[in-house]
Amino acid sequence: MTAVLAVKGLSLGYREGEWLCRHLNFSLQEGELLGVIGPSGCGKSTLCLALSGIIPHRVEGHMEGDVFLLGENTRNLSLPQIATRVGIVFQDPETQLFLPQIRQELAFGPENLCLPREEIARTVEAVTAMTAIEELLPENPNEISGGQRQLAALAAVLCLDPAVLICDEVVSQLDEASCRRILELIGRLKEQGKTIVMVDHNLSRLQLADRILALNGSGLCLLGPARDFLNNPALLAQCFGGSSGKAVM
Repeated sequence: MTAVLAVKGLSLGYREGEWLCRHLNFSLQEGELLGVIGPSGCGKSTLCLALSGIIPHRVEGHMEGDVFLLGENTRNLSLPQIATRVGIVFQDPETQLFLPQIRQELAFGPENLCLPREEIARTVEAVTAMTAIEELLPENPNEISGGQRQLAALAAVLCLDPAVLICDEVVSQLDEASCRRILELIGRLKEQGKTIVMVDHNLSRLQLADRILALNGSGLCLLGPARDFLNNPALLAQCFGGSSGKAVM
């Protein structure tokens, strides 16, 4: 069976000879959730950029190895082609929302793919219902709460129906209620078969993970079942050792 997302021999960095991760290999199947942990500056967001094709297509960086989405190498795909396979939601939703109304944000991606208007309308309606943001559709992104903006950013990505969803610390700046709402949505998406990569420094928010990838910023990568990390303080200390970063339980 072809993996939904496959990483083969991936090494990433920004300075020649200085790698944030080295020789990374893993694959994810439909409905699998990979948690990514590590101290600040260890390469978590850089990995997200590579998995979403932003590296090497839009952001410069040293990248060796390959990322495959549904069997196709991201090096050989255009960004519009990649956008239908993988979607990324960032920590700060303001980097993704720029139109006057949330309704326009949700339609923006499908419109750029030149989909029929009827199909776009059906997609926006379905995603709006799934994310329960009907009341936000006429709102300006600048006039709603941070949690509502993050939900809207997530909904906009889901309107492209990507096979892979990457969440780069999407709840780290939110209040408890907003955090819980988004985590519940991520759980439902996993149950529906969405393949998810979720970055978070708080392990209690990675209870849904099947496996966890730990980065330490010096090239070391550890990958294993989530329970091995959640129940092993010594392993966590190894992941975060020699750094000011610390995992939060």
